[in-house]
Amino acid sequence: ASSFQPEQARVPSALPLPAPPLTKFNIGLCQLSVTSDKKRNISHAKKAIEEAASKGAKLVLLPEIWNSPYSNDSFPVYAEDIDAGGDASPSTAMLSEVSKRLRITIIGGSIPERVGDRLYNTCCVFGSDGELKAKHRKIHLFDIDIPGKITFMESKTLTAGETPTIVDTDVGRIGIGICYDIRFQELAMIYAARGAHLLCYPGAFNMTTGPLHWELLQRARATDNQLYVATCSPARGSGAGYTAWGHSTLVGPFGEVLATTEHEEDIIIAEIDYSVLEQRRTSLPLNKQRRGDLYQLVDVQR
Repeated sequence: ASSFQPEQARVPSALPLPAPPLTKFNIGLCQLSVTSDKKRNISHAKKAIEEAASKGAKLVLLPEIWNSPYSNDSFPVYAEDIDAGGDASPSTAMLSEVSKRLRITIIGGSIPERVGDRLYNTCCVFGSDGELKAKHRKIHLFDIDIPGKITFMESKTLTAGETPTIVDTDVGRIGIGICYDIRFQELAMIYAARGAHLLCYPGAFNMTTGPLHWELLQRARATDNQLYVATCSPARGSGAGYTAWGHSTLVGPFGEVLATTEHEEDIIIAEIDYSVLEQRRTSLPLNKQRRGDLYQLVDVQR
């Protein structure tokens, strides 16, 4: 087996799984209805976060594009200057205030971000001190055309992000992706090789791909990398131009669905136990069995 050179299957070599700040905690997944009223969307998200925290959540995950309708027409109108903060970004100002007041970590779903003449689909991570710890711009834009089913081109308005995002928080090392990012297993593998305990994907899969692929992809990313995967979708809106599949979910490192919901508004509270990661990796030692003599995953930015 040593001739397989498993340590060379990751370039640079995979980092050891770091000791997390805590072993067990509750995560809250807030599946929210989204309207055209931005102020309402922000206050609604705030109440949901507060409810999740009151039920014991130390980490709260919001959906993709929770402050705006999901459409190319809406993105420029609802976009915020996150770096400027304050009145220029009321959505992230709320996340910062709530995370600090409740002493929780928030993976802030995603919102349209304006930077000069560019727009991004951006996820902000706030620590329990209220500080912005990371900002992930959706790397893989949702450009698809399934005849007779759905056509959507995010690239008409949005610019692709350039950087994978992994962040150390009070609840462990977390890799961030947004919706379509989940389809690209290389990104998840890079996060695993950087020592992630958990992958979080705010997403809004649609009524065509959702039933077929949403749960499948979550379970695949968790199983392949032997870590937790959490997703959060908007609730399914009536009369919305883009209809979300819903089904926010937490998947364990053996590919098991630990908690999920249907398509209506809901708040899921579920336990994450990081001690299970080592158990699974010892029982099924994939990292020691990779064929570094045959293939490599290259983390270009590391």
